[in-house]
Amino acid sequence: MGADVIELLPDAVEEELRWQERALCAQTDPEAFFPEKGGSTREAKRVCLGCDVRAECLEYALAQDERFGIWGGLSERERRRLRKRAV
Repeated sequence: MGADVIELLPDAVEEELRWQERALCAQTDPEAFFPEKGGSTREAKRVCLGCDVRAECLEYALAQDERFGIWGGLSERERRRLRKRAV
């Protein structure tokens, strides 16, 4: 999400999404975070391990019910398991 888009959002939402500007994935190839079915998630997860906003990313993905991609260092399947354990 570019800075020009964030400027259009209400202040509360803008603050809530500010973490995305600091995310390491924003500085890398987005293809790694959305691999083909059966493709490797290793590269994306390696980037996530060093990211300062990993917790915020995972929280966002869970709150938005993101069904695809690596978010907060977890795959779709791993997030689904996490949700099931939380219920």
